[in-house]
Amino acid sequence: MTNPKKRGRAAEPVPEAQGRRVPGAELLSAAQAAVGAAQTAAGQAIDAAQQTAGYAFDAAVRLPPASAQLAAQLPDLVENLSIAVDRLNSTIDRLDRTLALADPVFATYDRLLPRLEAMISLGEDIFGALAKVPGVGLLGRITGRGGEEPAPEPPPSKRSRPKR
Repeated sequence: MTNPKKRGRAAEPVPEAQGRRVPGAELLSAAQAAVGAAQTAAGQAIDAAQQTAGYAFDAAVRLPPASAQLAAQLPDLVENLSIAVDRLNSTIDRLDRTLALADPVFATYDRLLPRLEAMISLGEDIFGALAKVPGVGLLGRITGRGGEEPAPEPPPSKRSRPKR
């Protein structure tokens, strides 16, 4: 059919949504677009998950037995490591408390060591001065406190004379 007002042109059908204004039409079309986008995203996520699972299965199948055994022991190893770290922490705490108790002793050693070194130096000076006094060496040998004894002489070697 032709429109008498527009000659030579075919009648264009008027879309329902554009022809009349429905209050929720825009909201409905936006919701449908969101549903379509969500379905597309979900499909892509499922495809990616299936592909990842396939890779994981391929890797699991190709794992050598030693690696599989190590992977099986990993939880026990982590637990043992955790226990070892706890024990180490308690040992460090104990050592810290012990050092805190020993701190006064170390301070006393720091005060005493210079005095002890001075006394040792004085004793060496006295022995050096006494060694220079005439007759002290003889007195030491007579009393048996001669300090250093001479090293024993090596026995004469028994060499046989070459026969002629």
